[in-house]
Amino acid sequence: MKLTRLAAVSKKEFLQISRDARSLAMGIAMPVVLLVLFGYALSLDVDRVPLVVWDQSRTQASRDFLSLFQGSRYFSIGQYAGDYRGLERAINAGKAIGALVIRYDFAREVAAGRPTAVQLILDGSDSNTATITLGYAQAVVRGYSQGLTVDAVMRSGGTVPNPPIDLRPRVWFNENMESKNYIIPGLISIIMMIIAALLTSLTLAREWERGTMEQLISTPVKSAELILGKLLPYFAIAMFDVLIAVVMGYFVFGVPFRGNVILLSVIASVFLVGTLSLGILISARTKNQLAASQFALVLTFLPSFLLSGYVYPIANMPRPIQLVTYVVPATYLTKIMRGIYLKGVGLHVVWFDALLLVFFSAVMVALAAASFRKKLT
Repeated sequence: MKLTRLAAVSKKEFLQISRDARSLAMGIAMPVVLLVLFGYALSLDVDRVPLVVWDQSRTQASRDFLSLFQGSRYFSIGQYAGDYRGLERAINAGKAIGALVIRYDFAREVAAGRPTAVQLILDGSDSNTATITLGYAQAVVRGYSQGLTVDAVMRSGGTVPNPPIDLRPRVWFNENMESKNYIIPGLISIIMMIIAALLTSLTLAREWERGTMEQLISTPVKSAELILGKLLPYFAIAMFDVLIAVVMGYFVFGVPFRGNVILLSVIASVFLVGTLSLGILISARTKNQLAASQFALVLTFLPSFLLSGYVYPIANMPRPIQLVTYVVPATYLTKIMRGIYLKGVGLHVVWFDALLLVFFSAVMVALAAASFRKKLT
């Protein structure tokens, strides 16, 4: 392998990219757009759940009870109804996710110290939001009930008993439990997987479609020099994308970065070599830009988004699907990125996942080199 020939191929590819606005947009603008789009649009937080209320009691006691929901960051009382039809209309129209029904005898039963029922109706079409909303509502009601119990005991002159178990929760790594801190590091790995494969999937296919591959084949440039020469410019662009993503994650989304920048850069470069080689492999096999881009999108976006643990926990997937996730390289990078970003872990913790990425990259490079031969067939 001669460095002069390698540099010539890389220079040619750099010039090609600089003259192709579509490739530049895909390589630089698209990661920024995806980060902004997914970073702001995709959220697992359930806040300000809209509620519709039918207060049959209309007393100070019922208003005090509702004030706990109104004062919570998790709920927002949007409207009131006078019957079940009004509740149904609000939920069907999507104006409310839940409905509270307070009975007419609420104040009397509370004043007498007797149990009283409050009905909570939830829109179960979104089961995840309904489950989380139910937990929030139970916590509010539990706090209200405990307050009534304490007041009753103190009025009677008794002593409020200490709870047998005093739970003191403490959250590590994501103290405010914000979903963006969980999403952004994983999103960076997904973007790296998609963009890198899409970029290089067009390289060899473009040469075949434009008829310039025959000229390249006739030159003394070897197959390995051609593959590596075409890979290097896109590697530089992809690493620049990683830098943009990390900077945006920290300054735009406020995601803490507690790990080692050098470790992240090395692991990202290993992963990018594999995904760029995957794109080269697709391009060499299809010899058509449209087919290559479609194959690259199917082989990267869907598995990375659905099976990497980025959004859906792998442990909750059926066992056969869990086995499939082991062959998705983004699974390991997502785990590493979250560990480095939020936990500040080092190589002694992520070494096994990093080793699997090295294996992935080595296999992809070998397959990409074997897929291209300097022949016209």
